[in-house]
Amino acid sequence: MATDTASTDEFETHRSVLTGVAYRMLGRFADAEDVVQEAWLRWSAREREDVREPRAYLVRITTRLAIDRLRQVQARRESYVGPWLPEPVVTDYGPVAPDAAERAVLADSVSVALLVVLESLSPLERAVFVLREAFGLPFGEIAAVLDRSEAAVRQLAGRARRHVEERRPRYDVDPAERRDLTERFLAAAAGGDLDALIGLLAPDARLVGDGGGKAKAPLRVLEGADKVARFLAAVAGDGAHFERRLTEVNGAVALLVLSEGRPELVLQLEIADGKVACVHIMRNPDKLSGLVTGRSAR
Repeated sequence: MATDTASTDEFETHRSVLTGVAYRMLGRFADAEDVVQEAWLRWSAREREDVREPRAYLVRITTRLAIDRLRQVQARRESYVGPWLPEPVVTDYGPVAPDAAERAVLADSVSVALLVVLESLSPLERAVFVLREAFGLPFGEIAAVLDRSEAAVRQLAGRARRHVEERRPRYDVDPAERRDLTERFLAAAAGGDLDALIGLLAPDARLVGDGGGKAKAPLRVLEGADKVARFLAAVAGDGAHFERRLTEVNGAVALLVLSEGRPELVLQLEIADGKVACVHIMRNPDKLSGLVTGRSAR
C-alpha cells in the first residue's frame, strides 16, 4: 500500500526505541540501521488497520530481524582481525538529557563491558536479555515477540542473566571520580610517564584494541600493568597534532581523538577500586563515523 503521513509519523515515533533494541542486539549502528530500515519497509507495506499495537508490532519485527542479522554477523566475526569491540555511541544528550534514573539505566545497558559480554550469548538469549533488562518488557510480551512460550522465555532470561553476571565486570564508579582518573591517566600517557601510568593501572590491567584490520591496533589483548603502560607511553606521541576532547560514550567519559574533524580513535577506561582495570581503544574507521553524525542509542 502507499505509505501515508500517519503511517510514517507512527513509525518515527518508535524509531529511537527500535534503533536502541537493534544496537544492543548487534553492537553496530550500520547493522542496526539496516534492521530498522527493513522494519520500516515491512511496516509501510502493511495495512495499519491490522495492527492494534504499533509499538509492540514494530519491536517484534525489529527483534526478529536483529536475531537473523546477528546470526549472520556472528559468522563474519569469526574471521575478524584482532579483538572485537562494539561500535561507540555518544550518550551525551545535552539539553535533552533524560533524568538521573533513566540516564543510569541507559548508560548501563549500552556500556562497552556489557555489550562485549552479550556477544557470548546465543541470539535468543541476547534478545530476551535486551528486551527484559534494557527495555523492561514483561515476559508475556517477550514471548509474543519471539513466538515462544512464557516458560521458555523465563528460562532463557535466567540463563542469560546468570551468564552475564558471571562474566560482566560490575564497577560502581562515581562519574566525577571516573572523569578525574581518566584525566590523570591521559595526562600520564601524553607525557610518557611510565611510573605514573603503572601507578594508575591495576596489576592485572588489560588493553583491548579494535582496528578491524583497517587501522593500527594490537592484534591480541595486552595483559598486565607493565605491558599496558609501555604500549600507551610508546604510542602517545604519535598524535601530537590531533585534536583531543572528552565526551560521554556508551554511558561513560571517553577520549575522542580527531584529525581534521575526522575521528581517529576512542579510548575509554574501565575502573575498579580506584584503578584502571581495562583500557578499550577503538580505531576501526568503520565504527567511528557515527560519532560525527551524533548517532544515539537512547
